[in-house]
Amino acid sequence: MATFAAGFGSIIFNIKQIVQVTDDPECLFLRGEDMGKIKILESENSDLAVLVDVDGVISHIGCNSELKALAKSTKCRESVDAEGGCLVPGLVDGHTHPVFAGDRVHEFAMKLAGASYMEVQQAGGGIHFTTKKTREAVDSELLESLEEIGVEMLKAGTTTLEAKSGYGLDTETEMKMLDVIEMANAIFPLEFSATFCGAHAIPKDSDEWLQTELIINEMIPRIVEEKANGNMTCVENIDVFCEKGVFEVDSSRRILMAGKSAGLRINFHADELTRLGGAEMGAEIGARAMSHLEEISPAGIAAMAKSKSVGVLLPTTCYMLRLKAPPARDMIDQGVIVALGSDFNPNAFCLSMPTVMHLACVTFKMSMPEAFVASTLNAAYSIGRSKRIGAITVGRQADLIVLEAPKWEHLIYRFGCHAMVIKHVIKNGKVVFSKS
Repeated sequence: MATFAAGFGSIIFNIKQIVQVTDDPECLFLRGEDMGKIKILESENSDLAVLVDVDGVISHIGCNSELKALAKSTKCRESVDAEGGCLVPGLVDGHTHPVFAGDRVHEFAMKLAGASYMEVQQAGGGIHFTTKKTREAVDSELLESLEEIGVEMLKAGTTTLEAKSGYGLDTETEMKMLDVIEMANAIFPLEFSATFCGAHAIPKDSDEWLQTELIINEMIPRIVEEKANGNMTCVENIDVFCEKGVFEVDSSRRILMAGKSAGLRINFHADELTRLGGAEMGAEIGARAMSHLEEISPAGIAAMAKSKSVGVLLPTTCYMLRLKAPPARDMIDQGVIVALGSDFNPNAFCLSMPTVMHLACVTFKMSMPEAFVASTLNAAYSIGRSKRIGAITVGRQADLIVLEAPKWEHLIYRFGCHAMVIKHVIKNGKVVFSKS
């Protein structure tokens, strides 16, 4: 692999398979049967190549000889030899909580002994424990931790992620967390779509009404002010943990609508532990995405399909908390746009989207193409980026993974073994990770 020279493009060649997902530059998501019909280019003699322009955008998809000649004539300076492997889009993680201090390893034994998520929280653990540690941490500590997390995500093929605040629950700590995500977005190869999640839990010294008022009257206006001053540019979404005993439907609606009025996309936790009608409410108010959905109702599924709200499903959460699986098959069959996320957080410490895809196939009964679409194009749509990333088409950004495998399915099939498969990770046309 040659050294990249600033101002020049790149070429990836000797590719056996290119998993485009879709070959339509205007396609923003796939749903229903189309999730199982992904577009794949294949060459038995590994004669496929992709050329990237100086701005990191895919300019050509074709054969080795043609694109190598073009690259040479335009003085392309970086070349990546796929050596007969596969090229797939960079993975998009649709739901994470990556900014926090401390850990919750001590709670694992409680869960194994049968304690529920809410029981752990009522005992002083869960979000409240992490909130205490995060409030105590300074920006540099949180940024250093996020960098470590980001490096491991890159190695596992994630090039873009949704990243939430929510372990502050007071204005200053929530702003601190969003500032850390903003700093990371400016200096890391990863691309962040930040989500304000001040309604992640209710502090011990507050109640649902007081916290709702604080979020609407203080936190959201603070974000609006920061954005107007050119700060927090990657804060794009608003989230609420819409759950019985936390923020119920009416409070959730108020917070989400306040965020929407402030220009934030609605992307929230719905119907995870209790069937509250969160999905119906979210569809009604135009939510771009809703996560978890283990307890979604048939009416909620129908409403999401009609509104084109994305269902971001989280296999690691079901696995760790021993929850029943969301009705992924019903959601896909009825036309809901389904995406996947790692739900990376102290409660579900998983950084690998290939592992998430594997779990989705086994526990949610999704096919490998469906899981892959859910982790690329559809996850990109959930954060408003599928016009630019999530597929390999001319005109889309070159966020790519080179796989050291004869077929793309090895990325999912090899459970917990992404390090054996991922050879190079490319972000915006530049190689940002290579296996030694």
